[in-house]
Amino acid sequence: MAKRRFKNKKVRYVAIGASLATCAAVATVLLPSANAADEKTPEQIMQMCEQSRVISGEKQSLDSSFADGFLADSCEFVETKFETFDGPTQKVTVDFPNCEPNATEPTKVTTKWSQGIGQGEGKYSATQQGGSAGLFGFLNGFYQSHKGTLDLTIKTVTASEDEGREVPVGKVLAVEMTPKMQRMTGFWRVKIDAVEATTTTNAVPEQIFEAPEDVEGPVVLPGAAGAPGVADFVSEAVLTDC
Repeated sequence: MAKRRFKNKKVRYVAIGASLATCAAVATVLLPSANAADEKTPEQIMQMCEQSRVISGEKQSLDSSFADGFLADSCEFVETKFETFDGPTQKVTVDFPNCEPNATEPTKVTTKWSQGIGQGEGKYSATQQGGSAGLFGFLNGFYQSHKGTLDLTIKTVTASEDEGREVPVGKVLAVEMTPKMQRMTGFWRVKIDAVEATTTTNAVPEQIFEAPEDVEGPVVLPGAAGAPGVADFVSEAVLTDC
């Protein structure tokens, strides 16, 4: 169950978009055996990853989207950090006033709401395309190794609540919701295997390209009896003066 807090305070509301903001792409390219002329942009590295023979240990088959064939021998995600944090707080109900001039008792209200939260955002739009299952799909196993799981093949997850509350005399009640978020940091490592020299060709050294990745999404709690997971959150009843 999500946790609840209740406090009496004056507030000023700021509208906050529900969708997650995609981080700006800033990539470092590591080329241990290539010269400056062989450097790749983050987008080129991600395209190579999508068109690798093996992605995160799974062999890929050529299809119509691979017009130029495989671009690399393997691509894998390397996780370096996992953290949880509070997402943006949002007002999720209408105002419930108890402001009648002759009011003497608290008013009982039911604050029922449901809010969809975007499931995943990464540095590169390319991570939501390509490959047999999409690169986001390959990240599921990494997220599922943590307490708060995230299915990156689902676009949204729902947070909801149906609670009875009391509005004191002379106050206006509204409910705010703060989703629990998670961030996984790492990098995609693309490798082109070395090729030995033959009587007609020169040897080609191994090449490795790396592009850092951040993926954010809500913490997802298991659903009851096999139902879809629900977003973890903290709800707060906020009181202001009439």
